[in-house]
Amino acid sequence: MSQSPPVEDRPTPTIEDYLTIMYVMERDGEEVIGARLAESLEVSPPTVTMTLKRMEEDGWITKEGRKDIHLTDKGCEAARSVIRRHMLTEWMLARMLNIPWSHIHAEAHHIEHAISDETEDRMRINLEDPQTCPHGNPLPGYEYLSAPWTPLIDVEAGACVVIRRIHENAEHNPELLSFLEANGVVPGARVVVNEVLPFNQTVNLTVRDRQVALGFLSARYIFVEMSPG
Repeated sequence: MSQSPPVEDRPTPTIEDYLTIMYVMERDGEEVIGARLAESLEVSPPTVTMTLKRMEEDGWITKEGRKDIHLTDKGCEAARSVIRRHMLTEWMLARMLNIPWSHIHAEAHHIEHAISDETEDRMRINLEDPQTCPHGNPLPGYEYLSAPWTPLIDVEAGACVVIRRIHENAEHNPELLSFLEANGVVPGARVVVNEVLPFNQTVNLTVRDRQVALGFLSARYIFVEMSPG
């Protein structure tokens, strides 16, 4: 596993936030667009423009025009580092402090930037080197694990599936995470897809004898694996 950059060589917390979102976009084959960054980070487009200019000057990204934005090798490794620290922190909060599953993402975000290399390594060992975060997203280097999983909106009615992953984009929505947790739609849960209704953009599930309805906008962030029954 790659070592994190020494704390003094790391980007600022703000830049780390940009890098992690850009890393996820590139990993998922999406264009890195300033408007998406502004929406995800809840900042103004001019702020994004100025920050990207500084990131380019500091060697974190390359930028050709307004839409051709990519992480450099340096930027990619910095992003992988903070993502590892974030996900390990989520496991620590869940296992050792019993923080609710729907709250650990927000709590980890406050801690991840200050974790040293030594602390990260100790966390990894004590947590038995997890390959995914509690929401099922793969740690950097384990992306292949999620390749076979299917978005819930692509599953046919009548299928029995196992929830494997709640995409990072959904982790920024605490209301959605609370709803999913309250209704048992979490990694490891076995569910039956009762209906997929394109006309009203709804997926209806049975989870532990409970009926749960999800809109397509939420269901697209839930990835599943087919279950034998």
